[in-house]
Amino acid sequence: MFRPRLVRLSLGLAFAAATVTPALVQTGGSAVQAAGCPWMNRHKSPDVRAHELVHAMTLDQKIAELYGRGDITYYGAANDIPAVPALCIPELVFNDAGAGVGDAMVGTTAFPDGITDAASWDPNMQRKVGAAIGWEAWHKGIDVQLAPGVDIARDPLGGRNFEYAGEDPYLSGQTGAAEIEGIQSQHVAATVKHYALNDQETNRMTDSSQVNERTMQEIHLPAYEAAVKQAHVGAVMCSYNRVNGTYACENSYLLNHVLKDEFGFPGWVMSDWGGTHSTVKAANNGLDQEQNISSGTYFSSALKTAVQKHQVPMSRLNDMVFRLMRSLFAVGVFDDPPPSEPQAATAVVDTPQERATALEAAEGGAVLLKDAHNVLPIAGANKRIALIGHAAGEDGAQDFYQGGGSSKVPIAGVDPAVVSPLAGITTRAEADGDAVTYADGRDLGDAVATAAASDVAVVFVGDGGSEGTDRSTLSAQDDTCTLVGCSPSLTSEDQLVEQVASVNPNTIVVLQTGAPVTMPWLSKVRGVLEMWYPGEQDGNAAAALLFGDVSPSGKLPYTFPKSLAQTPIRSAKQWPGVNGQGGYPVSEYSEGLLVGYRWYDAKHITPLFPFGFGLSYTSFRYSNLRVTPTHAGAVVRFTVTNAGSRAGAEVAQLYVFDPPAAHEPPKQLKGYDKVLLLPGQSQTVSLTLDSRSFAYWNTHSHSWRVAAGCYRIGVGGSSASLPLHGSVGRGGARC
Repeated sequence: MFRPRLVRLSLGLAFAAATVTPALVQTGGSAVQAAGCPWMNRHKSPDVRAHELVHAMTLDQKIAELYGRGDITYYGAANDIPAVPALCIPELVFNDAGAGVGDAMVGTTAFPDGITDAASWDPNMQRKVGAAIGWEAWHKGIDVQLAPGVDIARDPLGGRNFEYAGEDPYLSGQTGAAEIEGIQSQHVAATVKHYALNDQETNRMTDSSQVNERTMQEIHLPAYEAAVKQAHVGAVMCSYNRVNGTYACENSYLLNHVLKDEFGFPGWVMSDWGGTHSTVKAANNGLDQEQNISSGTYFSSALKTAVQKHQVPMSRLNDMVFRLMRSLFAVGVFDDPPPSEPQAATAVVDTPQERATALEAAEGGAVLLKDAHNVLPIAGANKRIALIGHAAGEDGAQDFYQGGGSSKVPIAGVDPAVVSPLAGITTRAEADGDAVTYADGRDLGDAVATAAASDVAVVFVGDGGSEGTDRSTLSAQDDTCTLVGCSPSLTSEDQLVEQVASVNPNTIVVLQTGAPVTMPWLSKVRGVLEMWYPGEQDGNAAAALLFGDVSPSGKLPYTFPKSLAQTPIRSAKQWPGVNGQGGYPVSEYSEGLLVGYRWYDAKHITPLFPFGFGLSYTSFRYSNLRVTPTHAGAVVRFTVTNAGSRAGAEVAQLYVFDPPAAHEPPKQLKGYDKVLLLPGQSQTVSLTLDSRSFAYWNTHSHSWRVAAGCYRIGVGGSSASLPLHGSVGRGGARC
């Protein structure tokens, strides 16, 4: 029997779909069920309901909720835990990924990767994408979505940087929080990951991230704090690596002291798949649930024995189960469980509305890096356009719509597949009477001849990235390797661009990368557009941006260095680490607080492109800065004006410059807002700074403190362009 499900979001969107009615025990809607399971009373708080349920459970029933069954063939999901009808506990089905409903699920939408979402600097868009992913997950029978990732891009060579949200803790936190809010609006629990300091793929199962307390608290943990305190995330996934010598999934400082006590996290901590290494130590140090590629090793019968021997207190076991159940009640999994398998597995949720959201996200996250002589947007009728590069073709689009590994949403062989740049641009060009000629770039002579015979040459440059392996260079590599552990096949993208630019002055480069790349050809081309990994609407987004149907509005969530030598990672001791006294690799975070733009500012290094940078097809003017002190911080107001002739969106950014007494990096991002403006239109932007905006981590008191002094405020369109300046005093200081 089918019923319509209408879900109305806070975003003002509505989704309608036909879904299978779950069994009575899963609906949480009958009087019979409520009588047998008093915790199904929706009027009770999640805490009360979880306590009642845990009190009614037997030891075996409690243990059964704390490990996945390891059935990776379970209808394409990552893992599952069977339902308990007698207790009205629904089946729990877990799924990757942050860019859509992945694993082996089919018929789902491949959204842009996390770095694209971050580059939009648009919480409304990020929340909308999260809601779309949650909606699809629910209709595919998923209860727990294993997303988003918010680890800091400490090193531009990190293999999973494309899954995350860049180099800044504030930006990462706001990006992750918005996606979590969207996912959980659909009664699907989100999982923030990988907690913590999971910044490299080299030796990822054994490496120890060696970091001091202040660096951890100020740079690497705030995004998780935002996920917990701001977005009320249901679950946290601890990472594979060690932190200061102890595995993250049995690290009491991270799990108990910081996450559960300092942040006040009420939800549950699950391990990454295979990230559990003990029973007693892991359970007592804060891990609540084991996930593995096989059935539970440490949290099944071994945990039961440990409880019976009083090695793990019953109170701790109850807490583990309570945390899981509380999150599921809070998010709505008990009250609105998804359709059951196998019906849900056959649902096709890649709808026109979902594709429209994917397209909007791809467009909003694209960053215009160069536009000399107004080469963009491509305008005028009857132009001859040379489209060049493997990434632009049908096969290449399959390689670069997303990064590889567990986050990849498989859509090959499913209609519709990825829209290639070749298809999208050809269709759009026909509307203007333009002619497109394609050369895949593997034959350099053919590519050069095609470019020479054209009015404009658009070169798509792909740089592959995947879970399981770090990048070896900042040079763009056409790496068609999309599986963990596979061997990449490399071609020279830089040589291709150089040769094309030598014969066509109107050369435009479109980058499809998951992280910064070097550009030795930058001075020889007129346009550069960074599209990251744009999802299945790849070609349609590229066409809209290149032809000016949409003005680029993204900003860089990374600093783009001129070379690897400019970056904060200067030695093998920092990355990929060297063997330590414990017999395992150790990566020293000796750069401390100087991650990303903080490093470039402190060392007075001019990068290729600064953090927060991004051009538009229009221009913006900043004026009328007013800084009003408050008891906790300050309210900063200013005006942004569209000074150009086209509509466009600007990301207004606010940075705080701490006084010398705080011993902080030169400036730090503390607020931003994305505003859409018509030509000539102005808008007043108001950003609130709380006490944390001015605080540093004091290692003596182990808490946040605000140093007395004068704090300067900078506002503008990037970290390197702050035309407005003001100040506010803290701790009695006058500016």
